[in-house]
Amino acid sequence: RTQAEMAHTCRGTINLSTAHIDTEDSCNIVLSNGGRTYHLKANSEVERQRWVTALELAKAKAIRMRNNQSDDSGDEEPASQSDKSELHSTLKTLSSKLEDLSTCNDLIAKHGAALQRSLSELENLKLPAESGEKIKAVNERATLFRITSNAMINACRDFLDLAETHSRKWQRALQYEREQRIRLEETIEQLAKQHNSLERACRGAPGLSSSTTGITSTTKAGSVQSAKGEASDEDEETEYFDAMEDAPAFITVTADPKHHRRSGSNLSGASEGHSEDWTLEDSVFESSNQSSYNESTCKDLLPKKRRRSRIPDKPNYSLNLWSIMKNCIGKELSKIPMPVNFNEPLSMLQRLTEDLEYHELLDKAAKCESSTEQMCFVAAFSVSSYSTTIHRTAKPFNPLLGETYELDRLEELGFRSLCEQVSHHPPAAAHHVFSTRGWTLWQEITIASKFRGKYLSIMPLGAIHLEFHSSGNHYVWRKVTSTVHNIIVGKLWIDQSGEIEIVNHKSKDKCQLKFTPYSYFSRDVPRKVTGVVSDADGKAHYVMSGTWDEKMECSKIVQSSHGSTSMEGKQKTVYQTLSPKVLWKKYPLPENAENMYFFSDLALTLNEPEERVAPTDSRLRPDQRLMESGRWDEANVEKQRLEEKQRAVRRRREAEAVEALEEGKDYEGYIPLWFERKVDAVTGELICVYKGGYWEAKDKQDWSTCPDIF
Repeated sequence: RTQAEMAHTCRGTINLSTAHIDTEDSCNIVLSNGGRTYHLKANSEVERQRWVTALELAKAKAIRMRNNQSDDSGDEEPASQSDKSELHSTLKTLSSKLEDLSTCNDLIAKHGAALQRSLSELENLKLPAESGEKIKAVNERATLFRITSNAMINACRDFLDLAETHSRKWQRALQYEREQRIRLEETIEQLAKQHNSLERACRGAPGLSSSTTGITSTTKAGSVQSAKGEASDEDEETEYFDAMEDAPAFITVTADPKHHRRSGSNLSGASEGHSEDWTLEDSVFESSNQSSYNESTCKDLLPKKRRRSRIPDKPNYSLNLWSIMKNCIGKELSKIPMPVNFNEPLSMLQRLTEDLEYHELLDKAAKCESSTEQMCFVAAFSVSSYSTTIHRTAKPFNPLLGETYELDRLEELGFRSLCEQVSHHPPAAAHHVFSTRGWTLWQEITIASKFRGKYLSIMPLGAIHLEFHSSGNHYVWRKVTSTVHNIIVGKLWIDQSGEIEIVNHKSKDKCQLKFTPYSYFSRDVPRKVTGVVSDADGKAHYVMSGTWDEKMECSKIVQSSHGSTSMEGKQKTVYQTLSPKVLWKKYPLPENAENMYFFSDLALTLNEPEERVAPTDSRLRPDQRLMESGRWDEANVEKQRLEEKQRAVRRRREAEAVEALEEGKDYEGYIPLWFERKVDAVTGELICVYKGGYWEAKDKQDWSTCPDIF
């Protein structure tokens, strides 16, 4: 900033050219200028040092700018000699041209004055009246010409003065752009070198390599470097790297089980594992060759019943988003009347059922004898439910109170799923899944969502329960927050962030998963998920790593050790693992998915009409069916009708509640049809659980208890 600009800055601004930069400890920075002091805190010592370096560089630049602005002798910021010569040459040319214009002006003034004298003499001569008038007119025009010439010369002189005044400012701007370009070129060159180095390392990597993953247990930040080395039986040839347990990053050194021989005597607090426990022939953990994994999986998923593989293409309707959204800021999303233009032709109950797309992970988990191995598959399953959201920015239909959705795949895939909307405000859905392959899953999810102008936060509340029949292992976890960005301007995109803690309440095993939020400045892989599986004693057994939109891998820990202590007094941990194995990988989207709401193969079948379902099933919802058919205008009319019908039912219940209160009677309100509220024995929470009767009613086709909601 110039001195004039500094005089008009915001209150609280510190002039870096006179500021004092100091550090208090490993993470704190003190920035002071006279009577004003700022205390800044970085996430880590590395980040603090980066900030200090950047501030010092900015301070040096501010000092140079101040000196240049106060020095009228012509000193400028460092620039190349050619730039200075070019600038001086331009100014010299302008000055020369101005001198030429001044000379021409003097000549014009001189000759103009002589012309005026001659014309005056002609006026004094005794000429006819008509000639005198013409001479007078010529004299006036000569005067105007002289005045105009003088004005032109003055304008040229002002232009030159302005060019000289702003020459240094232009040069500083040019120099800044040049520095930015050079810095960008250097960065690109450095990235290219690193890319080539990584390619060479990958091509020539032996059995021992390194990989970097991340886990969060606190909000501190850390930094790690890549490990280098080759496979060797000698301890000194394997490099180990420390990582704080409270940092969001740690290092795993991946060893070849054929070469893994280590006594652990040289590691303090080491806990050993056995490489023979991690074999490629394991009946549960599939080979790391993902192609064979997908082939075997696809064979298991071949349906016995032919189901649809496409739906009508999404119409291209234009809509003024801001005209609808500007009055919605800060409101609960479920209370905002929204046209179907923002929806996808599925209800929230169907989206909840879509979590079962990778149910085979639970089928494999049911075969695990080890609870920690089983935890790995449960963790992969919890992540897989987000894979369908990467392109799914449209909003599902809010279910009507009493609406249900069944997914009966008992003969094909071995499970039956039932969802029911058990509350409208706040919206809550109960879900129950029974599998003949050894597991049962149930949950009650309440969706809390807030529109904040630029983004939409979706916060699922409620616990997910999973129990395996043979072992009795009971797992509980909760979902992370989903955020839809660029609601008003730009392309919509979705991100998942937060932490999931999966707890086996029987064995007390735990898995901590971290969903790293997207950051433009982060070097991490986008949509990264990392975690550690540990037993009841806190001993780590597996490292989980991957992304929530692509795949999850599992690495068995063979050694863990306590390293040195950080400056904050936190103990560092080092893990050595065997090579990772892919537990889950996302299925490719079907052809033309971009025109079918980016639905997966399972999602395309969820709203497929089926016979014998309950009259409250989402497949029978008319507005949703009209939207899927591309008749959006009719769908909007039908949607308003259904919502008004539901509001009338709610007003009737409110009136009944007031009447019961006046009579001193109890009013139970809405009672779910297929679920009942109970206190969960594990978590102690009040949750809706399946009470039975739905599938029996389906067999008998007795839906007399179902309400008329459509």
